[in-house]
Amino acid sequence: MSTSSTEPLLEARDLVAGYLPGVNILNGCNLVVHPGELVGIIGPNGAGKSTLLKALFGLVHVRSGSVVLQGEDITNERADTLVRRGVGFVPQNNNVFPSLTVKENLEMGCFLKPSLFESRFEYVSELFPRLRERAGQRAGALSGGERQMVAMGRALMLEPSVLLLDEPSAGLSPSLQDEVFLQCKRINATGVAILMVEQNARRCLQVVHRAYVLDQGRNAYTGSGRELLRDPVVIELYLGTLAKATGG
Repeated sequence: MSTSSTEPLLEARDLVAGYLPGVNILNGCNLVVHPGELVGIIGPNGAGKSTLLKALFGLVHVRSGSVVLQGEDITNERADTLVRRGVGFVPQNNNVFPSLTVKENLEMGCFLKPSLFESRFEYVSELFPRLRERAGQRAGALSGGERQMVAMGRALMLEPSVLLLDEPSAGLSPSLQDEVFLQCKRINATGVAILMVEQNARRCLQVVHRAYVLDQGRNAYTGSGRELLRDPVVIELYLGTLAKATGG
């Protein structure tokens, strides 16, 4: 996928951010997502991966640097403002309303523009047919994989141009992890750009166009998924022997 002539959709420039005063988790992070791209963020635990996603979405205060969406500065904008502007976010935990039905969860995703619900429900049901089958079931009674579909479906209800996914495969069995990665590819194929933080680094690199390796709140490496899968330093430091055996 060639993106060299494409204006960035989402950009992080020299981000410094953290949760506690004087303690920075991000130490000058840079990142670019172009329209229609599927981009991964991998790295060791504590590298700042989820913090970066939350800083982009206005959930962690950016102390310096900037976040730019389609050429406009959105640094520290409120999350609901960003949703209106086409940014979807799926957190790792507590990402469904367990007492509401699947359909009601999806309706919550459309609360800013209720008139879109019918057409967007059709779109999401095409991507995730199981959600149509489970429409009347409470989300809390679903399997982990199905709950992840509900969370992703809800974030898609307002036609985002970019979807931020925080550890979408966390806690799922290997077969369900594979299903989530295939769902990400299907969503991306409809034209939605995706920025995905993922603990399953090897599988992530197999499906993304490009990826960033974060370490200690900075970009350590960047390249196409294929390049990083074959980079001996990335393999040794971040992927382990399994990637060496199967990453080609």
